[in-house]
Amino acid sequence: MAHSNAPTTLPSIEFINTQATLQDVASAVTLLFEPAPPIVKHLYSKRPYASYSALIDETSHLLTHVDQFLTEQEQLDVINAHPRIGAAKANLSALSLIEQGYTPEDAAKKVDATATPSQDDEVTQATLKRLNQEYEDKYGFKFVVFVNGRPRSVIIPVMEDRIQNSTKEEEKKTALRDMVLIARDRLKKLNVA
Repeated sequence: MAHSNAPTTLPSIEFINTQATLQDVASAVTLLFEPAPPIVKHLYSKRPYASYSALIDETSHLLTHVDQFLTEQEQLDVINAHPRIGAAKANLSALSLIEQGYTPEDAAKKVDATATPSQDDEVTQATLKRLNQEYEDKYGFKFVVFVNGRPRSVIIPVMEDRIQNSTKEEEKKTALRDMVLIARDRLKKLNVA
């Protein structure tokens, strides 16, 4: 899902706590977690937060105890909000582009379909596409991993291992945990506490 109108900066936490509408909170959460309405509703109802780190801590609590707070479908909606690794650039947020190995220059001109990912090639793209499909066929939701600056080619053996050696419940837990790690990394990159 394209996020061309998504903000690339966060409003102050004071604004989120005192003036933000549900849509304002959704915009902030989308920047950190991708569009995830079940998370937004929960976070909106739990305000105020001392910081964005505290907001992510609350999300971590929600996702660690997910069965207490979200239906099975809401859990899948949260996981599936994340883009596929190797997804088309037009469908990625600026932060997702950089996380998936595109240069900041490519991210800035993400509408240019001719830009190529750094440290990647067509074989890697084709392999990721195939593995994404295998993973989704097996588990019923998208593969989520905290890339943490690794080239996409390094993620291939991670995907293969998780397809061969994991369970649906383990994968849900891993996806939700990694979403929190991704959000913490994004917050750090945005230089917000």
